[in-house]
Amino acid sequence: MKKFTAIALLSITLVACKKETKTVTKVDPQTGKTITVEVPTSGTDSLKIEQTAEQVLAIRDSLGVYRQTFKLEKGQTYPLVTYQKDVQTMTAPDGKSQSGTSETTDEMSFTVNDFKDGVYDITINLTGKRNSQSANGKTVTVDTKQAEPKEEQLKMMWKVNKALVGNKLKLKMTETGKVISITGFDAVYNKISASVGSTIKDAKDKAGFINSFKQSFNEKMLKDQFTKNLVLIPAEGVKIGDKWSASENATPDGKIKLTTTYTLKSVGDGIAQISVAGGIPKKSDKQTQEGVTRSMSSELSQNGTITLDQKTGWVKNQNIAVKTTQAETLSDGKQSQTMKSVSNSTVIVNPSK
Repeated sequence: MKKFTAIALLSITLVACKKETKTVTKVDPQTGKTITVEVPTSGTDSLKIEQTAEQVLAIRDSLGVYRQTFKLEKGQTYPLVTYQKDVQTMTAPDGKSQSGTSETTDEMSFTVNDFKDGVYDITINLTGKRNSQSANGKTVTVDTKQAEPKEEQLKMMWKVNKALVGNKLKLKMTETGKVISITGFDAVYNKISASVGSTIKDAKDKAGFINSFKQSFNEKMLKDQFTKNLVLIPAEGVKIGDKWSASENATPDGKIKLTTTYTLKSVGDGIAQISVAGGIPKKSDKQTQEGVTRSMSSELSQNGTITLDQKTGWVKNQNIAVKTTQAETLSDGKQSQTMKSVSNSTVIVNPSK
C-alpha cells in the first residue's frame, strides 16, 4: 500500500510539473532574424514570452525579406541634421587653378506627440542653420547660433535664417513612412516677411522675395526630402544583397536624370546598412559656329553608406560622396582652350559629434 501511494504521489507531481507548450514566432532583437521557440501555453512565463514575441523591430525580415517601418516612441525626439560640404576647383586654360569651399548645416528634430490608428502626430522643430564660404584665404560665416554678422551683404541671409529657425511644423506620417501632411508654413512665411521688412522697402520686391522663398520651402519640398532621407527600403521588401534604384531630374526639363542605386549590405546588431552608388553618366555636346567648335562634357558619380536603426527605423547616419566634373573646350582647328571644373561634395545626415 505504501508503494502504491508513493507511485500515485509521483504521478501527481509529474502531471503538475508538466506544462503544455506551443510554437511561437518571434524576432531576435540582436540579429533581427525570425526564429521559432517552444513556450508554455499558460502561466506568467507564457505571458512574458508572448509579450516579448510581440515586440517587433521596425526593420524586420520574413523568410529573409526585410521591410522598413517606423517604431517611434511617444515623447521621444529624433534628430535629422544635414551637413553638406562642397569643394570646387576651377582650372583655367593656362593650367592655373582656384578653389573655393562652401559648407551648409541644417538642423531639425522630430518629437513624437502621439500614435493613433497607425498614424504618428509629430512636431518638426527647426533648430539651426549655418552657412560658410571660404575662398582666397578668407572665410565668411552666417550662423543662427551666433550674433548677426557685421558685413552688410550677410545681414540679409542671417535675418532670414534666424526667422526660419525656432519655428515648428506639424507632421502626420504613417507607420510605413508615408507623409500625409505637413502644416504650419504660414507662420514661417509671416516671420520671414517681417524679418526682411527693414531691408526690402518696396512692396513688390518684398512680395517677390517671399514668393521665391515659398518655392524653396514648402510642403512638397519637405515631403520629398523626408521621403528621400528616411524611407530607404522598398515597400515590397528586399533580401541581403538585393539592389534597387531611384531616379530624379537633374535638369528642369528632365532630360538628364540622376540615378541612385541602393544595396542592402547587412542587417544585424541593431542596424541595417545600405550602400549607395550611381550618378549621371558622362554627357557630351559639340557645336560649331563661325569656325569655332565648342565642346562640353559633364558627369557625376556618387557612393557611400546609409545606416538605419533596426529598432526604430530612423536614420542613424548617412555619408555620401559626390564628384561632379565639367569641361568646356573652344577650338578653331589650330588651337584650343579648355576650362575645367571639379566639385567634390560630401553629404552627411546626423554626423557624429
